[in-house]
Amino acid sequence: MKKQHLVMLALASTFLVAGQAGAMTKDEYKVAKEKVEADYKVAKTQCDTLKDNAKDVCQKEAKGKEEVAKAELEQQYQPSDSHARKVAEEKVKAAYEVAKEKCDDQQGEAKSACVKQAKADEAQGKADIKAMKKTM
Repeated sequence: MKKQHLVMLALASTFLVAGQAGAMTKDEYKVAKEKVEADYKVAKTQCDTLKDNAKDVCQKEAKGKEEVAKAELEQQYQPSDSHARKVAEEKVKAAYEVAKEKCDDQQGEAKSACVKQAKADEAQGKADIKAMKKTM
């Protein structure tokens, strides 16, 4: 339940930052960046209550969300095609890292299939980003 609350809080803060009109000031950027870092610390602390692979998955999710949030913040602060690609790259990377970590709960062929699917999803994400580069 606490994890859901944190996720909702993080989503709300993302929408709040995304909903701001116009360019961010340097001070707004600094405050938003500190919030992203604080959100990561809270999420990581929540992971400490878990054990084994669930803890590892939680930590990968927290780190991935932090990296995506930082990339999105950069895009909001200084919008550019480069920053837009960075957001997409961080999302693909985070999804892959979490998926790969979740595979550790499985064994044998199921684990191999899981890892193979995670790599296929990553490759598709990278292909989409490459296609995005061509259209920009």
